[in-house]
Amino acid sequence: MYKILLSGLFVLSLTACNSYKYATDGNAQKSNLTMGVVKSKLVKGTTTQDEVLKLFGSPNLVSKNKSNNEVWSYNKMSTENKAGSTDFFTGQRASQSSSSKSFDLIITFDEHDVITDYSVVSTAY
Repeated sequence: MYKILLSGLFVLSLTACNSYKYATDGNAQKSNLTMGVVKSKLVKGTTTQDEVLKLFGSPNLVSKNKSNNEVWSYNKMSTENKAGSTDFFTGQRASQSSSSKSFDLIITFDEHDVITDYSVVSTAY
């Protein structure tokens, strides 16, 4: 009986030591906001606001530039944390690290709601 209880506690402690990862509940939707989609789907002088909405959804920010043209901004950020593990027997903790990525898309439209220009800024740190 003692061995069964001890092995049950051991298994429970191992599952409790698993690190929790943010937004991995299985319901997270993949974003279309990637360099590949931007380059293959956005065409200056052709792509409309409606098409951009279908691709990326609502923009994070809508503004006007000095020429009074509408400017849409999209931003996607992700952070990956790699938690260290704890050795059950010695209590020592391994190091942990994290990395971040940012993807910004800025689209300028003309008076007919067609793309006149766009730019992408992608960073990783």
